[in-house]
Amino acid sequence: MANTYTQLLIQVVFAVKGRQNLILEKNREPIEKYICGIISNKKSKPLAIYCNPDHCHVLVGLHPAVAVSQFASDIKANSSKWINEQKLVSREFEWQDGYGAFSYAKSQLDTVVKYILNQPIHHRKVTFRDEPLDFLKKFEIDYEEKYLFDFLD
Repeated sequence: MANTYTQLLIQVVFAVKGRQNLILEKNREPIEKYICGIISNKKSKPLAIYCNPDHCHVLVGLHPAVAVSQFASDIKANSSKWINEQKLVSREFEWQDGYGAFSYAKSQLDTVVKYILNQPIHHRKVTFRDEPLDFLKKFEIDYEEKYLFDFLD
């Protein structure tokens, strides 16, 4: 093959520092659009995004030259800087350290897109405290619970 051909469907999930509810509904769409711009600038394709008040889900077609760790770091750093510059929250905004990244087959694309776009309905049944555990169990990822949560109670 003379060229590179890939299909890298990755869902990245990351939280507001302390899992605080800082993303207001009126600011959700502008934040999502800004994050989609970051994704496009990384030569990747945004497929679905939803910013909940305390966390964000992004599904992308990832460019093969982009490392997932750098991708997540760039999204979080650039969007938090922009959120602060735009004064979209009442205090300094930061994303929490770390992220979850999960890969999918093309046959799962519609299901994952629906899951992300239906976050408000999903979180009526499943709390964001339980959601990361569900992902880790579903994808059979070993973890230590003491490293999972950074909630401000």
